[in-house]
Amino acid sequence: MMFNTPTRSNIDNAPPQIVYQTLYNADSCELNEFTLQEGQPLLSADGKPLEHPAAGSDQICWLHCVGLNDAALLKQVLAPYHVHDLVIEDILNHKQRPKVEEYPDYLFIAARVFQYNGGKLQSDPVYIILGQHFVLTFQSRPLGLFTQIRQQFIDNRLPLREKKSIAYLAYLLIDRLVDDYFITLDQYNIRAETIDKTLFQNSENTQALLLRIHSLKRDAVRLRRTLIPLREVINALLRGDYAMFNNDLHLYIRDAYDHMLQLVESLEASRDMVWGMMDVHLSFQSNRLNQQMRLLTVITVIFMPLTLLTGIYGMNFDNMPELHWRYGYFVLLGIMASIIVALLVFFNRRKWL
Repeated sequence: MMFNTPTRSNIDNAPPQIVYQTLYNADSCELNEFTLQEGQPLLSADGKPLEHPAAGSDQICWLHCVGLNDAALLKQVLAPYHVHDLVIEDILNHKQRPKVEEYPDYLFIAARVFQYNGGKLQSDPVYIILGQHFVLTFQSRPLGLFTQIRQQFIDNRLPLREKKSIAYLAYLLIDRLVDDYFITLDQYNIRAETIDKTLFQNSENTQALLLRIHSLKRDAVRLRRTLIPLREVINALLRGDYAMFNNDLHLYIRDAYDHMLQLVESLEASRDMVWGMMDVHLSFQSNRLNQQMRLLTVITVIFMPLTLLTGIYGMNFDNMPELHWRYGYFVLLGIMASIIVALLVFFNRRKWL
């Protein structure tokens, strides 16, 4: 099954600290951006501060916070939503494992995404808070993950606004996280296939190749430690453990869960292939060593009788008739040549050559 997996948007010019605000209902949509200047609060391009929908408003508010790693600033932004201090602590903790927690007024989901950067697998936490009329998402730095979802608002795509439930927007966010893993796994498989093609080549240093294989094994472990808990998070949403995800969204969540199952199965297959690379490479190196030792053995066996003959006739005894025979030297050379030919024929028939 092929997926049209969206790629991350370009973040070269993205500000390190910014809050994207999306206010929408069935009839309207408003998008704002608030950046953080040194010594100043969050302000939009026209100098307006961040404002939140009034109580009782039918608007849904989506705040996407990027780079807000200061506890005081984060508490200030989240004050209208009464986010628990433990949740703020988890958001500031960049090593949180994927999980889902239910609070009285909202649902907290912790996730993680991966990307190869400079040859190394880099991970970034992503957090989602789902309330009755709000969605809050957090990233420690610009990733370009949710740009296309915001673009759906800009392009006035009706399917997004027709779904008045917060859970549908949550599904789009979760599905985007899941789809991002397909890109990471493709990059992982490309690296694994590249190494697989060099297993039977003698051009690369053995130690360097083993280090590359070991690096892939570590990457597989890191990916699996995140994918398995994330699968359980989506499974909890699919089981209906949380009232926010009702039966109307069951098909959507099931689709995301199916993608997670495919990711886990693909990762397991790739991991098995990488783990087998080490054994294949070591077996190949052992076979090469055996061939070299066999050649040295053949050479040693050939020269052993020759050494014996030269040793015998190199002794300084007076009574050695062959030393005074006219054809003794040529006969001895003939015997040596015959031994060499006989041994070469023998080893060739044994397929040692």
